[in-house]
Amino acid sequence: MKANSEQSYVVPPVRELKRERKALVLIREERLRDLGGLALEMYKRDRFNADLFVERCAELVAIEARVHEIDALLDGTISLRGSGGAVCLCGAPVLLGARFCASCGRSVEPSSSESSSPESS
Repeated sequence: MKANSEQSYVVPPVRELKRERKALVLIREERLRDLGGLALEMYKRDRFNADLFVERCAELVAIEARVHEIDALLDGTISLRGSGGAVCLCGAPVLLGARFCASCGRSVEPSSSESSSPESS
């Protein structure tokens, strides 16, 4: 039985998912090193820019969320936007086990209740 959704989502071929995952992991590692360098430079100059730091961290968390989503697709453990793929009110994917959205910072409720927020459409 298929879940009713606003639009159907076609999962890309496994080959494309693996290629995307590999590229994202490389980008994540590079950005993580850059974040460490950024933090060190801010410390050395005694000019900490919290907004910039939070922005870069949110970017990393969004990359990790996509990697986790790809892993789940490859494992076949979730059906996207159906019963398993959590999405914030802003539309951004929510990292599994996350308490806050990496994009907007909203508090995210546990996925134990499938439709906890009322929608009027």
